[in-house]
Amino acid sequence: MTRARTAGLIETQARACAALGSPLYAALLSRVADDVRAGGPCADAVAPLEGAPGPAAAGLRLMGAVHALVLLGKAPDLAPHYAEAGDPDAAWEAFRTAVAAHPEHMAEWMRRPPQTNEVGRASQLIAGLLVVTDALGLPGPPPVRLLELGASAGLNLRADRFRIRGGPPEGGFAWGDPASPVVLDGAWRGGTPPPRIAAAAARIPALRVVERLGCDVDPLDPLDPGDALALRAYLWPDVPHRAGRLAGATALAREVPARVVRQGAADFLAGTRLRPGTLTVVWHSVMRQYVPPAEWARAEAELDRLGRAGRGPESGWFAHVAFEPRRVGGTHRFVLTARLGDGPEELLAEAHPWGLDGRATEATAPDG
Repeated sequence: MTRARTAGLIETQARACAALGSPLYAALLSRVADDVRAGGPCADAVAPLEGAPGPAAAGLRLMGAVHALVLLGKAPDLAPHYAEAGDPDAAWEAFRTAVAAHPEHMAEWMRRPPQTNEVGRASQLIAGLLVVTDALGLPGPPPVRLLELGASAGLNLRADRFRIRGGPPEGGFAWGDPASPVVLDGAWRGGTPPPRIAAAAARIPALRVVERLGCDVDPLDPLDPGDALALRAYLWPDVPHRAGRLAGATALAREVPARVVRQGAADFLAGTRLRPGTLTVVWHSVMRQYVPPAEWARAEAELDRLGRAGRGPESGWFAHVAFEPRRVGGTHRFVLTARLGDGPEELLAEAHPWGLDGRATEATAPDG
């Protein structure tokens, strides 16, 4: 990848940050792209990724590395700009100085893929889980084994313990523990989910999760100080509500055990078997794009195997729930899908990439 193409990919990320509500990162990344073209310190920092494809996210790796410097107290001139999302021009000078002053730190962090473990996506995953559980037609919800692909730090393996609200705190849709340290407000546009999801949530006010297990090629431990720093560093400082959700999910992780093994999706699924009398759910959110095509083909074959095996209480039930981007026309939408057993995949909703502002959606085209 040439330096010019790297700069172009960083500019694309700048536009994405602007669209997602981070004007500070949008402005800084635009300047990073210019600095890369000019051969400045940012060019040196991203040089190891010049041969990597777009999903390597060189820009986000760089931003995470610098945010970590701020959190560690090693970029004092930049910290006030991050705290107040101030003047981008002044922030840029401090940003560029920090990159130039810490080459070893930058090199280490540029080797790490960004991992935010976005907690807001749990609102969609739980909606899919409620729909498939309701579709079983049982008098009450069965025990649930929750298995997550690309689980990162495993925060969303505790999603059944979150409080999910459709709109304002008073009135409107709400599901989950009112005392939860994680509250996902604004989960549904207009305050109410689509009728199918709302009906399932009304019939199933709580879930009984008996196992929480995930896989990731580079798992994080939210209770480890170094990994906790990484989770914070990959958040955007001018979007503070994401940091609040992360703090609540980390507190919940201290109370509710979950395990994430270092393994790819296909191998993880190959070792998975159903359990009689139990609903085994495999879910994932915004991770498929990072899985090599050959491995994902193997993963899909394993999902099909599990779907065929889930025939009822004697064998156990199986469901696959996903919140992933799909190309629709010329744009990507982030859509919630669910499949029970070997039945057809159902399109249930679409939402903001971070999982909130969910809404009904029309039938979409396959992945493009």
